[in-house]
Amino acid sequence: MNDNVVVITGVRGLGLACARRLGVGKQLVLADNNPEVLADTVRQFEDDGYKVLSAVVNVADPDSVNELAALVARTGRLATLMHTAGVSPGMADWETIFNVNLVGTIHILNAFKPLAVDGTVAFVTASNAAYYSPVPLDVEEKLALAPIEDLKAVVQSVAGHDTGIGSYWLAKRSNQLRVQAQAADWGARGARLLSISPGIISTAMIRHERKHGAPIDQTIASQPIARLGNAEDIAAAVCWLAGPEASYITGTDLLVDGGMQASLRWSKLSTEYLESFKKDTNS
Repeated sequence: MNDNVVVITGVRGLGLACARRLGVGKQLVLADNNPEVLADTVRQFEDDGYKVLSAVVNVADPDSVNELAALVARTGRLATLMHTAGVSPGMADWETIFNVNLVGTIHILNAFKPLAVDGTVAFVTASNAAYYSPVPLDVEEKLALAPIEDLKAVVQSVAGHDTGIGSYWLAKRSNQLRVQAQAADWGARGARLLSISPGIISTAMIRHERKHGAPIDQTIASQPIARLGNAEDIAAAVCWLAGPEASYITGTDLLVDGGMQASLRWSKLSTEYLESFKKDTNS
């Protein structure tokens, strides 16, 4: 049995970069829903000297996720969990996004919380999209705490839930809220739980979204850091959060988006303020 196990769900893009950093000297367990991609990734990591186990996992299926957790329990101590598996707005209908990005994250948290021990650090991937549009506090409370069987009705109560971006940001906001709500439970086991919210990162998902008409380049140009992010930007942040320097950080979200949300918020507010100021001075 290995003392330190690092689990990565989703082995493309962010998951791949995080696995390369977090898995050095550890027992890696890689999980993905695509057997061919998973097998190719395992071969690459083994060629590079990593110790790797793998599992084909559908995060929308609780039995599949529980089998992954059982594999990890047999393998060793859970050191780090990085959950990146998900689908983007242009890749699926709203119900698939709901089942994979929202319910799938809950399955992961439910299955792995019993494996959390002193020093475990777990991450779920949210998104800067979660900051786009606030939802009422009563809806946020339900997204954070409601049992899975009640969540579809909660999501359906929100206008725009059945659009790609609407279902996506609701799912990612739920991920942030679940982390906040469960941090105390994980903390009681000596573990930390966080979410990380990437901006526009160079991954297969973003290339898919650009191909299907999303205004990627225009959005990047409006950011304070006007470049496409890359998976290493996220992996570097995750590695720091997983380390001892961040041992006082839990139950929160780290936004890594090149300043996009800051720009969206304050450019809009600045414009409104200036317009208001002009009216006041001219009256």
